[in-house]
Amino acid sequence: MVSLSYIVYVLASLFNPISFLLYGHHHDHPDQYSSSTSIEHNHNKVALFVFGDSPFEAGNNQYLPNTTVEEDAAIAWPYGETYFHHSTGRYCDGRVVPDFIAKFGKLPMLPPYLQPGPHDFTDGSNFASGGAGVLETTNPGLSINLPTQFSYLKNVAKSLELKLGDLEAKRVLRTAVYLFSIGGVDYIDFYSTYPNATESLRSEFIANVIGNLTVVLKEIYNLGGRKIAFQNVGSLGCQPINRQSYGVTEGCVEGLSTLARLHNRALANVLEELDLELSGFKYSIFNYYDALLDLYHNPAKHGFTNGSDACCGIGPYRGDDCGGDNGTEPYELCPNPGDYAWWDGGHSTERANLKLAEQIWSGTLNTTGPYNVKQFFQQV
Repeated sequence: MVSLSYIVYVLASLFNPISFLLYGHHHDHPDQYSSSTSIEHNHNKVALFVFGDSPFEAGNNQYLPNTTVEEDAAIAWPYGETYFHHSTGRYCDGRVVPDFIAKFGKLPMLPPYLQPGPHDFTDGSNFASGGAGVLETTNPGLSINLPTQFSYLKNVAKSLELKLGDLEAKRVLRTAVYLFSIGGVDYIDFYSTYPNATESLRSEFIANVIGNLTVVLKEIYNLGGRKIAFQNVGSLGCQPINRQSYGVTEGCVEGLSTLARLHNRALANVLEELDLELSGFKYSIFNYYDALLDLYHNPAKHGFTNGSDACCGIGPYRGDDCGGDNGTEPYELCPNPGDYAWWDGGHSTERANLKLAEQIWSGTLNTTGPYNVKQFFQQV
């Protein structure tokens, strides 16, 4: 239950932005996109635990009961075509952002937590789930909400203690990086129900999301976690699926993007408050909102030919139905996903994911702060 004090605090935070945000066999597969951002000499392994929704999912949803292609298009072709050459449950033509962050940190690609078989949790784990929200009422039964994802981390902590002993398990959790991409689906669902919400209702909902998110962050801290990294909520109104769904012919769905901006402002303030309140707590925020907006308006600056339409799908912006329900319906597929920022209506291409991951990893204060994730990996 979220306390009244957190609700009041978050409502106040909506109007108090912090300054820095204004600056803001696959292992043998040749790497199509090279990067020089990895740590060169990392003798002390730092684990990576990933929480979130579809941009960070590595394939957990395919292991949920009764999952079908209709509910999870990412388990079918052409998802995965670029790097894996088959679908893996990632909402991408290839790798997603956490795959690159693991690579930069000298970790193996993290499998989805629910994948059967042995796991080495000293590397970390990926709990993210397409369609997941902070709130338990977001997509119930179709995804793994944030509180459930945290319950998986508690299971991992117990497993580490059994395997390594209490002291070493605590060291793994204390030095680990906890990477988040969460909240967008909560606001997409809210806006679809209340497109003309009053400012009061909107603020109350944002406070509820931030308050519940804060509860999980404090629980991670109590479990030993100290280094929290966020990709904030992107410019939802500019996603091809939302521009197409709401019939936007020019520009973006401003109501959706406004919700994202207000959430990001509140998130930044709450993280700053936790930094002051909790000893040893450190955080990083990547300004994903502005990064996506820049890709949308200035694709050529980043080496893309198209920043507004999806590579795969149907409709005026190819914003929906990538894969055509496992090939049973017609859909369009661009010849070179690397030319596009968007793979499908709501998810970026592997090439865009690499560029986003590089900013999370080693971005300066104009994109990522007050720490970047590379600094977290160097703090053992």
